Amino acid sequence: MARTADAKKRGDPLMRDFRLENSPFFLMNRTVATYSLAMEKALRAVGTDIPRWRVLMLAHEFAPVSVGRIAEGGVMKLPTATKVVQRLHRDGLVQIRRGVHDARVTEVELTAAGRKAVQVIRGVASRMYRAAFGDFGPVEIQALNSALARVHRNLLNGG
Repeated sequence: MARTADAKKRGDPLMRDFRLENSPFFLMNRTVATYSLAMEKALRAVGTDIPRWRVLMLAHEFAPVSVGRIAEGGVMKLPTATKVVQRLHRDGLVQIRRGVHDARVTEVELTAAGRKAVQVIRGVASRMYRAAFGDFGPVEIQALNSALARVHRNLLNGG
């Protein structure tokens, strides 16, 4: 128990024993940055990038999906999401239309070419996932997902 309490103290920037390598935020940021660099390189090899990947995956999972929902789910600003959707539309990977229930909403759906692109991208993402989590068991992945969801909830609720 004392070791666990010490770990919590060592991760708090106000504590005397704070060390950067014990900071969950430092470790998360370093991990995400490393992942992003590797994923960007892997996606570039198949002719896409991270913003396009996020939009395509969200359109795949939630279609039809609003541009607002894409911005929220893809953690990007609405104008950025709009620009990415427009580029994907020009490339023939998504179709856009006015919302069925609200004409102010723009909805996005994959085209046949978009569905093919998603399959390629999922292969890239799978290779990255397997490289990162190959030595993790299912219980560890569930625990990590639960912990990260909890941190996210806490941040949304103001701590």
